[in-house]
Amino acid sequence: MTELLFYHLETRPLDSVLPALLEKSLERGWRAVVEVGSSERLEVLDAALWTYTDDSFLPHAVATGDEADAIQPVLLTGGGENANGASIRFFVDRATPRQLEGYERFVYIFNGHDPDAVSEARQVWRDLGPVYDLTYWQQDAEGRWSKRG
Repeated sequence: MTELLFYHLETRPLDSVLPALLEKSLERGWRAVVEVGSSERLEVLDAALWTYTDDSFLPHAVATGDEADAIQPVLLTGGGENANGASIRFFVDRATPRQLEGYERFVYIFNGHDPDAVSEARQVWRDLGPVYDLTYWQQDAEGRWSKRG
């Protein structure tokens, strides 16, 4: 059964959490797609992945719809495509899971300080619970992840 992991952001922002999760995905040999809820945030995440540490970066690109998308280890998009043949798909900044086939894992990351995002996450949990193996992770006060469900 395909896994769907929920990450509830409390203390650290998406820009610092997402790079670590993407690095772990690449270490497993997986390609990743990151679906973003808005074009503005797509640009911000693109820049953040190039500069999140002084000594490294995550190889990635913003989806353009051309053949170069297919070779990207991490592809950022505002749409539902899987042009790089990713094994894992991240939904961030209130992107709504739509296309849920052909992946080993899904990760739904939401801001715990945004009541609308929390409400949407609860609805996704209810809608997809019968279909996927769900796991819920929440940040503690130090920013570490605790499995809560």
